[in-house]
Amino acid sequence: MSIATADTAPEGRLKVLVKEKIGDSGVQLLQEHFDVDLGIDWTDEELAERIGAYHGILIRSATKMTAELIERAVNLRVIGRAGVGVDNVDVDAATKRGIVVANAPESNVVTAAEHTMALLLALARNIPQAYVSLTAGKWERSKFSGVELYEKTLGILGFGRIGQLVAQRARGFGMRVLAFDPFVSAERYRELGVDKADGVDDVYAQADFITVHLPKTPETEGFLDARAFAKMRDGVRVLNVARGGLIDDAALKDALDSGKVGGAALDVFPSEPITDYPLFQGYPNVVVTPHLGASTAEATDRAGYQSAEQVLAALTGGVVSTAVNIPAVGAEDMEVLGPFLPLATQLGRLAMALAEGSSVERIEAAFLGRIADFDTRLLTLAVIQGALQGRTEEQVNLVNAPSMAQQRGIIVEEKAVSEAQDFNELIRVTVAAGGQRVAVAGTGIGPNRVPHLVEVQGRRLTIELARYVTVFRYEDLPGMIGRVGTIFGSHGINISSAAIGHTPDGHTDGDEQRLAAMVVTTDAAVPDEVVQEIVASDGFVNGWSVDLG
Repeated sequence: MSIATADTAPEGRLKVLVKEKIGDSGVQLLQEHFDVDLGIDWTDEELAERIGAYHGILIRSATKMTAELIERAVNLRVIGRAGVGVDNVDVDAATKRGIVVANAPESNVVTAAEHTMALLLALARNIPQAYVSLTAGKWERSKFSGVELYEKTLGILGFGRIGQLVAQRARGFGMRVLAFDPFVSAERYRELGVDKADGVDDVYAQADFITVHLPKTPETEGFLDARAFAKMRDGVRVLNVARGGLIDDAALKDALDSGKVGGAALDVFPSEPITDYPLFQGYPNVVVTPHLGASTAEATDRAGYQSAEQVLAALTGGVVSTAVNIPAVGAEDMEVLGPFLPLATQLGRLAMALAEGSSVERIEAAFLGRIADFDTRLLTLAVIQGALQGRTEEQVNLVNAPSMAQQRGIIVEEKAVSEAQDFNELIRVTVAAGGQRVAVAGTGIGPNRVPHLVEVQGRRLTIELARYVTVFRYEDLPGMIGRVGTIFGSHGINISSAAIGHTPDGHTDGDEQRLAAMVVTTDAAVPDEVVQEIVASDGFVNGWSVDLG
């Protein structure tokens, strides 16, 4: 394979560096359009010295695109990451320099789903244990008798792209599939022939096998803990091919020791690489693999080719569909819309949190006032990004947000109205879920357009948005604000600001209660236990603690 170097490239040809090994198909695609250099054996010092000559670079996980290195890349326009994560790229530094950062988030979904099925079958039929026994000179047919997948119930926690692919394959084995993910529409469940669980407890109570395909967030860390295992069927088998840390290690060990869990299959671990793990020895009913979920020749080749496609698009004026930083926006539009991006993201996140627990069907983004005269599609993307952030297997960004909503059967509707009552600009986000509609609205106040919340479920109020927001709905009676302050104080929670929205125009809700809305911002996250303590007291209907960070 003849590859021109950056130093000898013909005049006018753009230059691309392939810094790490990818499939030949990706390299060949780039060679058709650019002068390509392979820098697989380059040291960090050599990369720093030569990166200024390149317009594009394609990397995997080993190369660290730091702010210092990006600063030296004076001609760089695009960074392609052949894989899912971009942890090794300083995305903020790249964005400030106007460099597109693109990954290949769909490259390993089939591979991960297939590995889940491989572990599911290995767990059901004791394949690894039987192999070890037979190659050790033993013939123990009766010892390794397994169970059929046919007519068993597979519980899936997290029904994103990989979870849905697992469901399709499991149904091919005649399994009944029961899934829980409140951020997937009921219609999508029906399309795939999957039963929609009412909650995680519903999955625990019915599933013979449980596989987790959740994002790794503070809320999902240790998701399967002792309380979860206690609610499961006796002899349940558990799988994790998603993220290390989703299962509480100590709780799983105890459940295996007690016989509550009949077996486990693990491909990921809290820290990697790892060779000393409590379940590696003495547990014949545990199947483990060293994070092989994305390790196939096809996935590696696909990741290289898909990232090469994104580099090609970025350097030739095409659509970079997997960019993880803000897509290009006209300077005039960005001057007006830019300050509203954080507000749109926060409103999407808040509305989705208030609707949590029901199956989301629709997200509506309405832009009123002066901003309606501009191209508000970027703001709609920010709303979707905020709504789905932390609720999907893959990282959500402004480019992939629409496709991720579509995969979950969520309809996104955008509306622009040139007039906004009482405000120059207003963004209203409505989430339709489970027969209810949750609406929040906000605006930017002051010369810097600082994000403020001005409406919750039709209740008018004004409060500056902060990272930690708690919302309560309650009967509009005296003393309710004081009760919240007292309970917060007893738990050492400092209130930064608070605002009240009363029932509009004296009308009552369908339940004939006069409900008000209280929004409180705090210095730190409010634990769910504190929210529930308040909601359990007289007059409070419900409450939510939301991290908008």
